[in-house]
Amino acid sequence: MCKNRHFIMVLLSGLALSSAGQEETLDHYIHMGLENNLALKQKEVNYQKSMEVLKQAKALFFPDISLNARYTAAEGGRIIDFPVGTMLNPVYQSLNYLLGQDLFPDIENMEFAFYRPTEHETKIRLAQPIVDTKIIYNQKINKELTRAIKADAGAYKRQLVAEIKTAYFNYLKTVKLLQLVDDTRDLLEENVRVNESLFANNVVTIDNVYRSRAELSKLERQAAEARKNHEVARSYFNFLLNRPFETAILADIRYDSISETLLLDDLAEYAVVNREELEMLRSYRRVAENNLSMNQMNKWPNLYAVVDYGFQGRHYEFNMRQDYLFASLIFRWDLFHGFQNKAKIGEARIEQQLRNTQLEEAEKQIRLEAIGAHYDLIASAESVKASTEELLSAKNAFRVINHKYGEGQATLIEFIDARSTMTQAEMLLIISKYDFHIKYAELERVACLYPFENEQ
Repeated sequence: MCKNRHFIMVLLSGLALSSAGQEETLDHYIHMGLENNLALKQKEVNYQKSMEVLKQAKALFFPDISLNARYTAAEGGRIIDFPVGTMLNPVYQSLNYLLGQDLFPDIENMEFAFYRPTEHETKIRLAQPIVDTKIIYNQKINKELTRAIKADAGAYKRQLVAEIKTAYFNYLKTVKLLQLVDDTRDLLEENVRVNESLFANNVVTIDNVYRSRAELSKLERQAAEARKNHEVARSYFNFLLNRPFETAILADIRYDSISETLLLDDLAEYAVVNREELEMLRSYRRVAENNLSMNQMNKWPNLYAVVDYGFQGRHYEFNMRQDYLFASLIFRWDLFHGFQNKAKIGEARIEQQLRNTQLEEAEKQIRLEAIGAHYDLIASAESVKASTEELLSAKNAFRVINHKYGEGQATLIEFIDARSTMTQAEMLLIISKYDFHIKYAELERVACLYPFENEQ
């Protein structure tokens, strides 16, 4: 899937290349996650299982050959009377009378058991379906179910890529925020030192020292929250890759900046054509169609061929006197089953209508997702641009206030306000930059843009 992306153009001129010595970048982590993620492995195993079921369905087209052997020892049971004496003795008596001699003695009636004391039958049976619509449609249904399971695994695979990217960018976000906290700490510690020195020389009052220390304590609280978010983000990212939670994560510096231009041309339609979820629903719709056809074909007869070759006798012997060969054509036509088949056809038609409705709804939802993701990305890019300009203004303002503060022309409150504004602007820029990459990862998933290795 996701071929012919010529109409999608993303200008990434602002991205820096990762260093040559950096071995583990985001692409490498994605590959690792696709190989190691436990949930994806379950999806792949389920697909392999469906392939075996499909092989079973295909095997029904081949003849079934079996060896059957039976040996029976019997005692008792029904006794069959054979009145041979009653039938022949009058004839014998008439012959004796005509010949004048007693040449034909009377004979007794005979009786014998219905079951022979010992008996064996050993045969090879070949059974071949010639016309059986259930076998034909069973194979078609299982083929579509296998496609649906494969599409489901593909959809999860694409979702996993988006989750790995999102988790990675959230982790990089916490790294940058921790760096910001460290940089701000240096500034606040210097401010505390300056105010303590000024207070010691009776230049400022003690409240300046307290306020400076309060700002530093506030920052430490923010630092604790940032460290917590950092550890949680690292653990979740490693969870997706099925690695120990504390494993170190290397940063891919290509994502320190963002792209600014995205051109859209039929992105929503492209998503509808290529999304795995829709392919899965299309397969389920074809399953419903084949199920309806199978039930409609149940009114037609089926034909089978059966050939038996074996040996039968009182003792386990295999010779020409005991062998036999049967060849049969078996014709079966189910004429009436209490209107069961009519009800099955009605149920299959309803299922087909349901699948058509589900597919139509899903197509509209995916079109809406693609449009929404596209404009979310545009809005995110605008947010980065605005945050960049805001930070530039905040830095310029802080530079002026800091200079005035050093010369005693600005109050501590003005200094703290300018510093807080600059720090807040830096924080917003960090968040907006990585949120842009997260939005693009979502657009990749929604529009089916991420290329997998097995795609041409």
